[in-house]
Amino acid sequence: MHRSALSHAVVFCCLLLGGAASFSSAKAEYDVLICGATPSGILAGVAAAGQGAKVLILEPTAWIGGMVTGGLTRTDKGNEATIGGLTRAYFEQAAALSPGSPLWYAEPHANMEAFQRLIAEHHLEVRTGQILQRVEKEGTRLRAVVTHEGEVFEARQFIDASYEGDLMALAGVSCIVGRESRAQYGEPLAGYYPMPVRERTPEVMTFDGYLRGESGPHYVHGTPVPIRARDEAGHRLRGVLPAPDLQPGDADEATQSYNFRLVVTQNPELRVPFPKPERYDPLDYELLLRLIQAFPGIPFGRIVHLGEVGGGKYDLNAQGLFSTDFPGASFDYPAGDWATRRRIYQAHQDYVQGLLWFLGHDERVPTALRQQVASWGLCRDEFVDNDHWPYALYVREGRRLIGVYVMTQADCQQHVRKPDAVAMGSFLLDCHIVRRIETPDGFVTDEGSFPDTPTRPYQIPYRSLTPRVEQCENLLVPVCLSASHVACCSLRMEPVYMALGHASGLAAMQAIEAGCPVQDIDVAALQAQLRLQKAVLELPGGNGIDSGDLAGIVIDDLVAEFTGHWTGSSFGNPVDGFGRHDGDADKGKLRANFRAELPAGRYEVRFAYSSAPNRCRAVPITVRHAGGVAEMTVDETKKPGHDGAFVSLGVFEFGADQPAEVSITNADTQGYVSVDAVQFLPQTE
Repeated sequence: MHRSALSHAVVFCCLLLGGAASFSSAKAEYDVLICGATPSGILAGVAAAGQGAKVLILEPTAWIGGMVTGGLTRTDKGNEATIGGLTRAYFEQAAALSPGSPLWYAEPHANMEAFQRLIAEHHLEVRTGQILQRVEKEGTRLRAVVTHEGEVFEARQFIDASYEGDLMALAGVSCIVGRESRAQYGEPLAGYYPMPVRERTPEVMTFDGYLRGESGPHYVHGTPVPIRARDEAGHRLRGVLPAPDLQPGDADEATQSYNFRLVVTQNPELRVPFPKPERYDPLDYELLLRLIQAFPGIPFGRIVHLGEVGGGKYDLNAQGLFSTDFPGASFDYPAGDWATRRRIYQAHQDYVQGLLWFLGHDERVPTALRQQVASWGLCRDEFVDNDHWPYALYVREGRRLIGVYVMTQADCQQHVRKPDAVAMGSFLLDCHIVRRIETPDGFVTDEGSFPDTPTRPYQIPYRSLTPRVEQCENLLVPVCLSASHVACCSLRMEPVYMALGHASGLAAMQAIEAGCPVQDIDVAALQAQLRLQKAVLELPGGNGIDSGDLAGIVIDDLVAEFTGHWTGSSFGNPVDGFGRHDGDADKGKLRANFRAELPAGRYEVRFAYSSAPNRCRAVPITVRHAGGVAEMTVDETKKPGHDGAFVSLGVFEFGADQPAEVSITNADTQGYVSVDAVQFLPQTE
C-alpha cells in the first residue's frame, strides 16, 4: 500500500537511517547548531567539526541528504571548474561507491552512503524528525531553538541550511516568498512572466519539430502549439488557472513548480512497475492528452527528461508544458506549517504517480507511447524502505533571506566579481513553470518559466549568507540565501548550496574564536582557509569582458529589445558573459534594437558579436543618428578587432533630443546571426 511511502518519509518520525533517535531530558549545548541535514547542512557540520566544534544537526524529515539522496541523481553542476573543496570531495567519494557512474551522477544509495560516512567520520550528531517550534533570543543573538517535542537546544552559532528557511523566519530576520517586481532590482526576467503560444505552423506540428524546431530551447518553455484552455462544457481544464490580475514584471508571492526527481530503469531485473496512486483521476491529465494528440508520435522521452546515470538507471525530471512538475501547487509550501507541507507533499506524489499511470494505462494514449512507459519503472534497489519512491519533494524555491547583500540577475551575468567571494555559481538562469494560465483568447500558456538564460561563472559574496546585524548576529543562511527570485534560479543548485555550507561552517567557527558577530569576521582569513581546503573562489584567466570595464557607453544584449526568439549563448568571449544568435532560422522575422540616451556629440559606434565560420558574412545593421540613417553589413566570420569583441560601424553625430539606435536583423541572411553589445565612444575634436 503506497501510503506507507508517506508514513515513512513525510510523517516526520524520529528515525535516523532506520534507527531510533535518542533525546536528552535537559538543555543541550553546542558550538554550532545546524537546521537541515541537507547536503549544505552536512558539509557545514563537517567544516565546523574539522575546526573542533561540537555540532548538532536537526532535520525535520525522516531522512538525511536532501535532494542528493532523495532523488536528484543527475547533479545540475554548471561549469564543474567552479566546484572544489568539500563539495567535490563528496561527489568523488559518492562516485567511487557507485561503480559505472560518472562523477556527479552517482546512484542515490551511494550518495546516502557517502553522507553516512562523513557523519560517522566527523562524529556529527544528527537528529531527524525535529520540527522547529520557536527560538529563544537575547537581543540580536539566537540562544536556543525549541522543537515541537519541547526540547531545547542551545548553541553559540546557528546555521539555517534548510530548503524552507524556517529558522531564519523564526529568528525574525527579513525574508521573502515569491517574486520581486522587475523594477525592484532592475532585472529583465523578474516578476510575472507569461510565455508565448507558438503559432500552429507545419514545422511545429510534428514530433521532430517539437523536439528541435526553429529555435531550439524555445520549445521547452512556452506553449508549443495552441491548445484550448476549456473543455466542451466551457470549464477550464484541470491545472489551468485564470490569469492573475498582474502585468508582466509585477511582483507576486508565487513560487516555481516542484516535483519529484525519480530514479527509473528499463532493466527487467531492477524494474518495479510505476504504482497507481490511491487518488487518481484521469481528468487531471486532459491537457496532457491534448498535447499528445497535437504531436503524433511523441515519445516518453520528450514528455519527461531522462538523464542517464549509472547502473542502468536514469534521472527522470520534468520538461515542457506538461510533465512531472505540478504548477500552481507549491505556493503555500515555503511559509506553510508542516501539516500544510505534508498535504502538498502527498498531492505532488499523487500527481506524479497519476501522470505515469495515465501515460501507461489510459487507452486514449497511443499504444506505442503506453508501451514505452510500461518498459520503464522504479528501481528495486533504491529507496527500499519507501516503496522505491524517492524521499524528497524537490523544493526548488523556499523563503529567501533579505540580508546584507541581495544577489540579483546582474550578479550572475554582469557584476560577477565580489571581493568577499566564498563560492562560485555558473548554472544558467532556469525557472520552472509557475502557473499554467488561460490567455485572453482562450488558449493555454505557461507563466514564469522564462527562457533558459546563460550566466557566466560568478562569485557569491559572504554578505549574502548573513542577515543584517541588527536583526541577528549569530546566524548564517547558505541555502535560502539573500538573493532575488531570478538569481535564485541559478543559485539553487546543490553544489552551490554545498560550497556555501562549507564556507558557513568555517565562518561560524571564526565568529566563535573571534567573539564577534558573523557579519564582522575576517573574510580574507576565511577565504584563505577555504583555498587551503581546495574550494574554488575564482577561475584562472579572468572571467571574460565586463561592460563596466569598457570605455564610453555600452548597451549589452541584456537590456536590448528583441523581436522574435533569439537563443542565448556563452560561445566565444562575449561581453558580460553571453550574447545571442538567431539559430540560423526564422529568417526575416528577428530584430535586435540597442538604444541609448546620449549627450549630444560625435561618437564612434562599435558592434560586438561572437565570430565563427558558420556565421553570416553580411549581417544587415542600421544606425539611426542625428543626420539620418546609415545602413551597412558586417561579416561575422571575421574576428572583431576592438577589445576582442567589437567592430567599428563608423563615427556619427547624435543629438540629445532623440535616442541613438542600432538595429540588427536577420533578413536575407545565410548563416548564424550573432548579436552581443553596442558601444558608443565619445569623440573629441
